[in-house]
Amino acid sequence: MLAAVRTFAILGVEAREVLVEADVRNGLPSFALVGLPDAAVRESRERVRAALANSGFEFPQMRITANLAPADLRKAGPGFDLAIAAAVLAATKQLPEGALADVALAGELALDGSIRAVPGTLAMAEAASRAGARAIVVPAACGPEAALVAGCGIVPVERLEQLQRLGGEDEPPRPPALSPPPNGDGPVPDLADLRGQPALRRGLEVAAAGGHSLLVSGPPGAGKSMAARRLPSILPPLGPDEAIAAARVASACGRSVGPAVARRRPFRAPHHTVSTAGLIGGGNPPRPGEVTLAHQGVLFLDELPEFGRDTLEALRQPLEDGTVLLVRARYAIELPCRFQLIAAANPCPCGTGPRSGQCSCDPASVRAYEAKLTGALADRIDISMAVEQPDLSSFTEAGESSAAIRDRVLAARERQRARSRGDRANAQLTPAEIEIGAEIERMLADAGLAAGLSGRGRGRVIRLARTVADLDQAEAIEVAHVDEALTLRRRESR
Repeated sequence: MLAAVRTFAILGVEAREVLVEADVRNGLPSFALVGLPDAAVRESRERVRAALANSGFEFPQMRITANLAPADLRKAGPGFDLAIAAAVLAATKQLPEGALADVALAGELALDGSIRAVPGTLAMAEAASRAGARAIVVPAACGPEAALVAGCGIVPVERLEQLQRLGGEDEPPRPPALSPPPNGDGPVPDLADLRGQPALRRGLEVAAAGGHSLLVSGPPGAGKSMAARRLPSILPPLGPDEAIAAARVASACGRSVGPAVARRRPFRAPHHTVSTAGLIGGGNPPRPGEVTLAHQGVLFLDELPEFGRDTLEALRQPLEDGTVLLVRARYAIELPCRFQLIAAANPCPCGTGPRSGQCSCDPASVRAYEAKLTGALADRIDISMAVEQPDLSSFTEAGESSAAIRDRVLAARERQRARSRGDRANAQLTPAEIEIGAEIERMLADAGLAAGLSGRGRGRVIRLARTVADLDQAEAIEVAHVDEALTLRRRESR
């Protein structure tokens, strides 16, 4: 007796179709599982055996072979349990004929027959829709998440015995789509808390308006981390497509998709001890890193020079391309990582800076500290600014609120959306897509000679100037806009 059902494997953040074939025949009782399963998949034999017995089904005392095709794709995780159990039940005629026709399944089995949530149900529902499946059977806890996908039926099940109702009049109905959490999943710190740093506030506003990367250097206590953690309060909400992309990543990584549904951009702040694989992605099977978790949001690297140099250098391709390509012997995985980099750094290991007159660091330590940020990576950062300790007298007056700044940012983003006819921010445009006059061309040429501006740097200055012009509600880029862009990009001389 032979039966086959469809399920999906999560590879990176995408779902790959897997066909579970079950062959049940006379012979010595055994249960073989083939098709490159990992330890969690191999252990599903015991979960399936107990779940069938505890759900009123008969576990066949026969020779059972379950194959997970394609056989050269490594299978990981417990999400194949439900499909394996369904294939065994179909092969032994314990399910109504046609119950599994054009249906995909995904879920983890408990020993009592209940079905537990699995990561990646959103991506699986999308893949089932593309494959033309009538419906995908998912754990009841994952039903509202999967229902975010239109064009595919969603059947939420709580227990294994509910598979007998598939295709019938009493089939579990499609659940309502996941709704945003109350209050947008919690309050966001307000930028009004940042006082005495008008230049830093302006840099944050420009970065938010155009989606630009930002590096802030200065002594401890100057407000660098405070400013970075308040950036989400002035960012525009996620668009519909961006929200689905962010939710897909969160779902595949086993995280809550609630913030993405609430249109809140991800904010990731890994510790400086993170490995290259933890930041960029990797492992076996490959898993997304922090840059992918920050997709459509913000990646904040505090104490940037404390990160490993190789780890920082790995950011170069993601910053340029918005994707990470992980190549393995049998396959290659492309992970999305369109994030906004915000970084903070001290001027030297002790934090005071060589120019303060109080620095206790020797010159070699300072050079090694600064060398963590190579010229190639620094050239890919749009805004680079130095701040000093604010005067304590400035703390008596509150700064401008996030709501006021966010209004200007939203207006600038709306101008960009109308101009590019899409959701791309200025930071994602090419210089050829931005019109500049002859006077601006001469100004950029002079700046290149005076400050050693690279070709990449020239393009980033143009994009910055376009954002400054959008904040000023100007149709064309003017000299004053380019001048401010050059100031924002100019790194402090060493």
